[in-house]
Amino acid sequence: AVLRADGLREAVRARAAEARKYLATAAKLLAPVVEADISEGYEWVVTQLRTENHASLANEMEIARALHHMRARDVATAVEVLKSYEKKDKQLVARAATNLSFIYFHEGDHAAAARYADVAMRHDRYDAKALVNKGNTLLAQGEVDQARALYQEAMGADADCIEAIYNLALANKRLGMHAEALALFEKLHGIIPTSVDVAWHIADLHDQGGATRAAIKWFNVLLARVPSDPGVLARMGAIMLKEDDEAQAFHYHQEAFRAYPSDMAVIAWLGAYFVKNEVYERAVAFFERAAQIEPGEVKWRLMVASCYRRSGDYPRAFEAYLQIHQEAPNNVECLRYLVHIADDLGKKDMVHDFVVKLRKAERAQEQEGGDAASAPPQPEAPARPPPEAARGPYDGAGGGEPARPAGPGVDDKYIDEQVGRVIGSEGKGAKMVQAKERSDEEWGDGTLGDDLLPM
Repeated sequence: AVLRADGLREAVRARAAEARKYLATAAKLLAPVVEADISEGYEWVVTQLRTENHASLANEMEIARALHHMRARDVATAVEVLKSYEKKDKQLVARAATNLSFIYFHEGDHAAAARYADVAMRHDRYDAKALVNKGNTLLAQGEVDQARALYQEAMGADADCIEAIYNLALANKRLGMHAEALALFEKLHGIIPTSVDVAWHIADLHDQGGATRAAIKWFNVLLARVPSDPGVLARMGAIMLKEDDEAQAFHYHQEAFRAYPSDMAVIAWLGAYFVKNEVYERAVAFFERAAQIEPGEVKWRLMVASCYRRSGDYPRAFEAYLQIHQEAPNNVECLRYLVHIADDLGKKDMVHDFVVKLRKAERAQEQEGGDAASAPPQPEAPARPPPEAARGPYDGAGGGEPARPAGPGVDDKYIDEQVGRVIGSEGKGAKMVQAKERSDEEWGDGTLGDDLLPM
């Protein structure tokens, strides 16, 4: 027998569904305003619904109450409400467990998040959000392949589950599957075209894949939505540098600095840019700011002193190196330049003292196993030309220095010999030319990279 369509039954079901929709909307509108305390408002609405035999709708309002507390960052109350469903309403256990898994994951309790995700999956194996939550806990533990499998299963249960698509794309990206990740992010962009996170990943994947023009296009899309984002501006600057467009690279780094004037990478890049273009007074301003942000890093003050020295302002350079020496008395680079500049300024008595200190500092380096103890920390970056202190007229520790201690009892003849070795015997004119040649070599004549700051 063939069942005929029952139009009246379908109409009744449609009207019941419409009435339920109206009731749910009215309840959600009333709950936050019906009482002075929002929580009491939800309780009043739930009570009225149960009184009128709308138990399932009352349960949904309890879930809505928990979600309200989550949005209000009242996590403890949200957890208390959701846990109340663990042993009573079986139909809502999966939803409550899914929300509890979400809460615990964002609280950093991945074990509890995994436990509640398992509870949700036991009650509804095809709940896409429960599968995503379980995948997230695995991803946080480094189980990328297992997490990826769960995200794919979630997409099978709900092809338009945004969380599953996004997290699967992230997992693919982490596994180096860039083509697959890019396809998923582009699909997601079609669903949520205003997402800046999705646009960022698309631009980043194009950049990593060497598709510079496409990367520039997508970063420009990002800048149209977040025009003052310092990370996007700095990334555009780095891409323009790879394209040999130094003017645009400078423009984007400068805009990034205006948006966020505490980004050390941007500050260092701009300082190095001005040094390369011999605009030392502008470079000094950036290196001084870097020294303010990282007062414990001596390299920034060495850069300030170096700018004074390169610009020919030897008195200020001497004062800057002297101040560094007071705070870092064993810094070999600082002592070397104090010897040079003190000699240039005619401070012969100070030259002798600095040479003695320099020899002691160099021997201390040898005893400690190298230059790591007193040399300025190097940024993590590709190899660049060595610092100018390592290329000075004196070859450093191990350069054939006589095995003789330096100290108060050293005679003047020995000191004069050491001064000759450090200063050289070709006269001041020769020393200044040599310093300029080292300067050009040190800062390089190529493009500035993300590392950008030689010591």
